[in-house]
Amino acid sequence: MSEQHFPTQTPQPVAAPAQNAAIFIVGTLKDSAQSHALVRQWCEGYAGTVRAVGHRVPEAQLSCIVGFGSEAWDRIFGQPRPALLHPFIEFGPAERRAVATPGDILLHLRASRMDMCMELATRLIGDLGDAFEAVDEVHGFRNFDMRAILGFVDGTENPVGQDAVDATAIGQEDQDFSGGSYAIVQKYLHDMQGWNALSTEMQERIIGRSKQSDIELDDANKPSWAHNALTVIEDEDGEEIDIVRGNMPFGRPGFGEFGTYFIGYASSPTPIERMMENMFVGNPPGNYDRLLDFSTAVTGGLFFVPSHSLLQALSSRSAVQANALDAKAQAAVNANQHTGSLHIGSLKGTLQHE
Repeated sequence: MSEQHFPTQTPQPVAAPAQNAAIFIVGTLKDSAQSHALVRQWCEGYAGTVRAVGHRVPEAQLSCIVGFGSEAWDRIFGQPRPALLHPFIEFGPAERRAVATPGDILLHLRASRMDMCMELATRLIGDLGDAFEAVDEVHGFRNFDMRAILGFVDGTENPVGQDAVDATAIGQEDQDFSGGSYAIVQKYLHDMQGWNALSTEMQERIIGRSKQSDIELDDANKPSWAHNALTVIEDEDGEEIDIVRGNMPFGRPGFGEFGTYFIGYASSPTPIERMMENMFVGNPPGNYDRLLDFSTAVTGGLFFVPSHSLLQALSSRSAVQANALDAKAQAAVNANQHTGSLHIGSLKGTLQHE
């Protein structure tokens, strides 16, 4: 059961269902007063650009979500800042690492047609001009009956409708950022030759589900290191904490490259970070996700996704506001920049890092 946050601002479409096509773009933003002003101006025109392109083919259900990384937020928007925004936390040993990679801004575009995603991405990035430099771009597609490249259905446990909104939208626990969300992204590359050499039974034990029916294995047949055993996060009362996954498969067959782009949305980054710690470090330590024997995370980023109204309001922040991080505020920011294992108490109510 999802905790209800009752956002007072309209969220971006993070809770919308998956479409046939998606583009994920992560970029860095130039650190100069001119570029900062351009990005704030871009925030004002962003929604209009999305509407204008989407209006051309309404049935394509075009949408785009924009998020900002911790360091970019400080440079461009200053105070106040989202309470739980911090740099991406790395987990795991060198041979099995959730790596952090550069990223100031995230664009997640979705539509039933790739041409609509391409048109919108071209315009949005064009409007950012020299302030923007892409560091990663992935074109995702909807695979057979929502299956990942690995052959299993992805996103089975996603909440829908109001439950999805409750799981992703910040409420009164961070009132200035009500209606916003946090997004964590990771680009995984898969060893398909090694994976396909496994028996179906072993693949099912690693995932924790039947490959054909998508039914979860019972506890007697599911190892503690199964993927879905380690990615279920509960609060102190034993209630499962929902997130919304917008994962998409991608690939370049000519280069032998096949992967999954993970993107998880939630009202706090903490549950997704706990999932990653369980996967990469293990729960208990050493009991890691065996899917990582065949999947390598090559990117990682954490972003804050403002509500629609806040995104508009960010355009009016002055350069003085954007640079007004005093010593006390900066110390608070630094306290949220974790570099090691999470030591998390209650996940009930307002989610905080200890």
